[in-house]
Amino acid sequence: MSETDRGAIDLGAFDFECGESIDELTIAYEAYGEFDGSNAVLICHALTGSQNVASRRTPGTAGQARAWWADIVGPGKAIDTNDYYVVCANVPGSCYGSTGPASEGPDGEPYGTDFPPVTIGDWTRAQRQLLDALGVGRLRAVLGGSVGGMNVLEWAKRYPDDADFIVPIAAAARLDPQCLALNSIARRAIRMDPNWNGGDYYDAEHPDQGLALARQIGHVMYLSKASMERKFGRRSAGRDAPAGAELFPADRAGAFFPYREVESYLDYNAGNFVDRFDANAYLYLTRAMDDYDLAEGHGTDARALSAFEGEALVLSFTGDWHFTVEQSESLATAMRSVDVPVAHHVIDSDHGHDAFLVEPEHVGPPLADLLEAGLDGRAITDTDSDDEESSSDTEFAPVHTSLFSG
Repeated sequence: MSETDRGAIDLGAFDFECGESIDELTIAYEAYGEFDGSNAVLICHALTGSQNVASRRTPGTAGQARAWWADIVGPGKAIDTNDYYVVCANVPGSCYGSTGPASEGPDGEPYGTDFPPVTIGDWTRAQRQLLDALGVGRLRAVLGGSVGGMNVLEWAKRYPDDADFIVPIAAAARLDPQCLALNSIARRAIRMDPNWNGGDYYDAEHPDQGLALARQIGHVMYLSKASMERKFGRRSAGRDAPAGAELFPADRAGAFFPYREVESYLDYNAGNFVDRFDANAYLYLTRAMDDYDLAEGHGTDARALSAFEGEALVLSFTGDWHFTVEQSESLATAMRSVDVPVAHHVIDSDHGHDAFLVEPEHVGPPLADLLEAGLDGRAITDTDSDDEESSSDTEFAPVHTSLFSG
């Protein structure tokens, strides 16, 4: 495998779908492997992810923003960088090298909330321009999880003849009202932090408490009841408060009420998150996710996808209530209705929405088989489940037993 290609490309002036424009849009990216003209795979990252799919060396990233799919992407892995040229771009509006609210604007100061509102359509067009700059035309596959899966769907809608395969993972055509509500509360937590200051905080104290609360709301959305019960129960933490706990000192006033494991976990992750992410970027990216509707401009999801000329693999997880199995099946049904070849592969997992990040042993095989053999791949068409009802009474493709079941 060649050395990882990491950097940023200035795409020049960029017109956003909102009608506003900027003179320079920079897109940060990483690419792995060597391009042979027909082996390019585009990976679309999740909400607060980055371009660092398999790299641990980029400064400023941590947690799920660094090497977030290193168990799936790399030499000899499911997406084998000995065989495929893998590209991931940080989306416009984020804060890992692509132009966003924290970037320097024309006046030399950070854009803040003067940055144009971004859409998933903007992300997709910027990715297409980046690939053009890298000399990549048609793609072997476009794949991604969560809002990255929405990004994948937009690729099929906007560039229907640009990819052999699309793989939306733990995604949906649009957010449901419950997720819209939780995202709105998370954004309100940021805006109500006195340090937010209308988005102009870069030379002062940052709205860390608001961003931490927003992240904690989001994190609970990514877990399932079963996984939280298994991991935390109602246990007292029984130790000193972790990094990040100082963000909410009032929660631990006095010794009468226990500081529980679940609180400790949320505080720890929130503390790490505010060190690596920008509050305005969180506002912008959640808005882009909220506003996405696959059917927009076409009337129905089926018509939006009707021009797609490749094959589709839809992956979902039984314990995911953020983007449910039923929402994925709705996507697959829309594709079937317009004769797009599609398989819906349901993975039996109680890990919640995060399963697409933490269960590579179940996500990787169908991806590897799709890249090699299309929808005829064994891990897509054969079942490993002992639950005959799961595979025979639905139109879903095979269920794989989770590492955490039983």
